[in-house]
Amino acid sequence: MSGVETQTPYSPVTAERIFSLVRADLARVEEEIDRYLSDASGDVSAIARYLREAGGKRVRPALLLICARMASGEASVSAVRMASVVEMLHTATLVHDDIIDEAGVRRGRASANARWGNNVTVLMGDWLYMTAYDMTLRERNFAVLDSLTRMTRLMVEGEIIQLSLIGDSRITEEQHLDIVRRKTAYMFSSCAEVGGLISNADLERCAALARYGLSVGIAFQLIDDVLDFTSTEEKLGKPVLSDLREGKLTLPLIYLLEEGVPAHREMVESVMRERGFDTFSREQVLGAIREHKTIERAVGEARRYADEAIESLALFPHSEYRQALLDVPRFIVEREM
Repeated sequence: MSGVETQTPYSPVTAERIFSLVRADLARVEEEIDRYLSDASGDVSAIARYLREAGGKRVRPALLLICARMASGEASVSAVRMASVVEMLHTATLVHDDIIDEAGVRRGRASANARWGNNVTVLMGDWLYMTAYDMTLRERNFAVLDSLTRMTRLMVEGEIIQLSLIGDSRITEEQHLDIVRRKTAYMFSSCAEVGGLISNADLERCAALARYGLSVGIAFQLIDDVLDFTSTEEKLGKPVLSDLREGKLTLPLIYLLEEGVPAHREMVESVMRERGFDTFSREQVLGAIREHKTIERAVGEARRYADEAIESLALFPHSEYRQALLDVPRFIVEREM
């Protein structure tokens, strides 16, 4: 991948290498979350712990913590608290997404809605949102609150826009990228920005971190979309081509339909209409994608945003934390296809 900085000699970027810088901080995040779960009622605590036990890579809190350390050299109590907040907000979005998508599986096991039903689960998502904002208010930092409130509003708007386009084979690249920014990238942007805000970075650096996070978030989601075509059910924790089956078109299929071949549109619309692969098989869809090399085109777009992320860090001095942030876009686009 091109960019303003490269490593010599080249060495593969791993999540372990990036996360190692904030491993102790992430342990403090888990303790902070646990304190809030312990104060909840029995049923709420049980569901929240079930969600927490499902795992997750803690990408968003790690991003916030690395940005905080790059800005100030440390991860303060406030930075740890805000890293806990963004993890809770992220979990809340997943809970609500599973209800909307009628998902029965999350990370390889029964989703909360499959186990407790929609009524309880939607309230659980609300509890996570409100608890996260209660934690945020304790900081008495209006800039942080503004960033997180704006991010949450944009995510909800993105979900509504996406729902309005379910089953629509005419969705454009521009519309899809708008959804990606709202549903995914603005959370990455807010995580990076809050890392700077909580560490008293100046406005110029906080804005640069926000741009970095936005570009990283877009690249992350575009590669995630690609993995829905190229990975396996075992690695994804859900069947391949789940997005298409749910009526959601992502860049590989949007690019395919731009070719204007009627048979392709018939195939895609059939899968969305049937919510399955009765008339056309998964392999037929994947074959068309491979033939027209739209995966490569989507990955190229992800690389472009990864390069933009790298360029956003130009005004920060060299440090191990800055290097980790430079590594993140590389890691994203090098994830196993």
